[in-house]
Amino acid sequence: MSVPALSRPRPRPDFERPGVGLVGVSTWDVGTSERQRATLAAIERAWLGRPWPEGGPLSYTVHLGDDGRTLLHYSQWPDKEAYDRFVRTFRDERNAEIDAAVPGIERVRLDFYELYRGAGDAARDPGSIVIVEVEFAGPDAKRQREWVDTVLTALASDADNRARSGGISGWFHVGTEGDRVLNYAEWESADAHERALAAPGAGVGSGTPEWDRVHTFPGVQGGGVRRYTPGITLVPGA
Repeated sequence: MSVPALSRPRPRPDFERPGVGLVGVSTWDVGTSERQRATLAAIERAWLGRPWPEGGPLSYTVHLGDDGRTLLHYSQWPDKEAYDRFVRTFRDERNAEIDAAVPGIERVRLDFYELYRGAGDAARDPGSIVIVEVEFAGPDAKRQREWVDTVLTALASDADNRARSGGISGWFHVGTEGDRVLNYAEWESADAHERALAAPGAGVGSGTPEWDRVHTFPGVQGGGVRRYTPGITLVPGA
């Protein structure tokens, strides 16, 4: 039996949702902030106007890039087979409606992850989402997890700084290809994140032995930090 799509009033994924075996993270580039808003509205219409795809995603979240041109897509799936079935059966009609509303969307990339570790305060609503990506020199599943463990040890060493700075949560994902890690971090606001980055000496990521081990971790060859404003989360209805 088909069920409707629902838009959550709190635009965040449930990171502890049971049954999630795969996470898809993709980026769209639409060029301007006006087109960002138009694309977000078109996505919501395309999904709420149809039954939730049978056997499809467990949730679908979209955020607006603070760069004024990109959108982050974060989707939770039971497994890769469920994603492939959605692509074959349901994706094209939704994308066609979105593209008709906002022509010229560039779908930049799509990566798949598994949630590895994380924690946060589910009662606090984030005002900003910070995505930290780290790329490694070649696939190594063990190295991915060791890097995350090293970061979490460093975060625990300055937990007071992080709490004062406005950090709410951090959810670390390891890439299914073995060569990348993504941290989905929630913050009170973009200003709080900026202050944490700029804090001299005693800020988050300061020069402690634990953070030194993060900064000199072998095999890291690239990455980046991108910030987003919360948008929408869509889920299947009851």
